[in-house]
Formats: sequence, C-alpha cells, structure tokens
Amino acid sequence: MTADDALLAGADWPDLVRRVRSRTPARLLEGRSGAGYRTGTQIDLRGDHAAARDAVRAELDMSRDFGTEFVGKWKLFEVSTQAASKEEYLLRPDLGRRLNETSRAQVLARCASGCDLQIMIGDGLSVTAVAKQVPPLLEALVAGARDRGLKVGQVFVVRHCRVGVLNEIGELLSTMVAVLLIGERPGLATAESLSAYMAYQPCTVHTDANRNLISNIHGRGVSTQEAVRRILNLAGAMMRTGSSGFELREERTSLRD
Repeated sequence: MTADDALLAGADWPDLVRRVRSRTPARLLEGRSGAGYRTGTQIDLRGDHAAARDAVRAELDMSRDFGTEFVGKWKLFEVSTQAASKEEYLLRPDLGRRLNETSRAQVLARCASGCDLQIMIGDGLSVTAVAKQVPPLLEALVAGARDRGLKVGQVFVVRHCRVGVLNEIGELLSTMVAVLLIGERPGLATAESLSAYMAYQPCTVHTDANRNLISNIHGRGVSTQEAVRRILNLAGAMMRTGSSGFELREERTSLRD
C-alpha cells in the first residue's frame, strides 16, 4: 500500500469522496500544511510539471524512441513542417500546419496515393506520448485495418507537427481517410497521452469542424485496444457516409463493436 492509499483508507471521508478519489488522478482533498500543499504533494507536482516540460521540449529521435527494429519494419521516414526548430514550432503554430517543400516532394515520392487509410505520426506537444503509445497502437491498427480489407498507405513521421497538417497531406495523397497520431499537450496527470485525429478526404480548406478526435490514449485512459476499435469503426463510418467532423457523430454503440 502506498502512502496515498494509506491516507485514503485512513481518512474519515464520506463514501462518495472515496469513490471519486479512486477514479481520478486529480489531486482532490490532498490535505495541506498551513496555507500550502503537504511536502509529498508538492514534490509530486514539481515532478509532474518537469515531466510535462520535458515532453513538450524534447525532439523526436526515431531510432531512440521507437527502436531500430520498429523503424525498419515499418520503413518509417521523417518529414518536417515549415517550422525549422522546436522553438519556432512553439511560437508559430501556423508553420506546423504546412509541410516544407522538400517534405512535400518526399511524401509524393514515397507514398502511394488513393489509399483507404493513411496513417501519420506527429510529434506534437508530447514526444513522450508518441514514444510510449505509438508502437503498440500502430501494430494493432494496421493489422485491424488489413483484416477489414482496407488499403493502408505508407506510414511516416512528421516533425514539428500541428494537427492542421493532416489537411495538406490528405489532399496531397488523395486519401480516403487520414489518421494523425499525435502527442497531446501534457498536463499534471500524465505526459503520455496520445490523440488520433481523423478526417474523410481532408483538404486544405477544411477546419477543425471537419475532423473527429479520439483523445486520452494512455495507460489510465483509452486503452490501445479500445483506441484501435474506435479508430477503425470511425473510419468505416466515414467511408459509408462520405463525411467526418460535425457531420459524423461517434455513436456509443460503435464503441462495443
């Protein structure tokens, strides 16, 4: 039993409070020392804050973060947006929504057009999340897509990536459904949360309203298995209806398919 578990068990709190605390990583009713947090809580906060800063500032290294075997198996290659550095990426979100010219040429040369499902990996605002969640998710997602008879395009990595780059790549490759796996902005609960943004036949004039999102993919959130099921169910719905975003609602029943 951890110190937190012992504190929870020994506290004279109503059952409702106990149940709420057991279901969330949020720091509820942690107690205080004078006007501040207890020392243990303060140390945990500082540690989580440091992890969040590291996740945002880190640069993705495919061999280090994915492993050379994984990179080789999927023939991963890397392209970049118009943001030339992490600092510029953080200060200029607009530059992270467009590929640079060299990267556009790479994508056209190395990726087939007209695929049913085009998967991209973006570093986003948490390299930690990408390194942790992408390898098992990609394996299961591609296997599931092929089991459904979908043609999957060449997977690649986008450095200094914002969600909007999905539109340009989708238009460039005439993709039926585009999926961007990208690191979420970390908080003080976890720095390992991944998002999957999806769109039907995305193009450069599309906005956030044309995309669907599955977020909180991590160990204490949406599991790998559930994320794969939801991504593939949404992709199927997009193809059936010819729509995405505000025109397509993810039904609760689809989560149990």
